[in-house]
Amino acid sequence: METDSKIHNTQACKVSVLAVKDALYVLNGKWKLPLILVLSEGPQRFNEIQRTLGDITPKILAKELRDLEQNDFVERKVFATTPVTVTYELTPYSKSLDRVLDELRDWGLQHRQRIMKAEPK
Repeated sequence: METDSKIHNTQACKVSVLAVKDALYVLNGKWKLPLILVLSEGPQRFNEIQRTLGDITPKILAKELRDLEQNDFVERKVFATTPVTVTYELTPYSKSLDRVLDELRDWGLQHRQRIMKAEPK
């Protein structure tokens, strides 16, 4: 009986590891989550996003936006104006990350406070 429980726990662990690896594969890197947070304020143009994020290069920003678009988190909209206007906005699917981002933000705030308290003065 103990062996069955151990096998079940090992299988459940493998499934959990694969699920986390999948999530990290899609959201990996320094910029994807901050980019999603920036776009949570509403549709924005490329230069607005870059200005808000700060030290991201145009090449990296373009790549990150493409990756998020391929994974259905961001939609690129092109408007037939002169000159052409392009905006980026979050898709309805991106809302599936709301709880994750809230928890990550809360944990980050707690962690920062903990580290600040631990620093020698």
